[in-house]
Amino acid sequence: MGTRSGAERDAITVEIAFAVLTGAFAAALVFGLVAGTAWYLELPEAGLRIGGVAGCLAFVARVVQVLWHFTPGAPAETAPQPSRPGRNSPDA
Repeated sequence: MGTRSGAERDAITVEIAFAVLTGAFAAALVFGLVAGTAWYLELPEAGLRIGGVAGCLAFVARVVQVLWHFTPGAPAETAPQPSRPGRNSPDA
């Protein structure tokens, strides 16, 4: 692979941080849902174990999902640009 520009390295860093943070949020949400349900049903130990496993799986799934769809160097917008500045549509 060739060398990456500073902007590409920054974009990759931001994308990884976004993946990890949203993965942690998803893991906490899934863990709370599973453990809270188990606590309500008076199954605290099993709920913590199952909630921990489900939280880990949610974290990994979210990180993989975000990073799988990331394409470094791809433009943020794929919509066609107007042919004349100041116009809203290309055929205006």
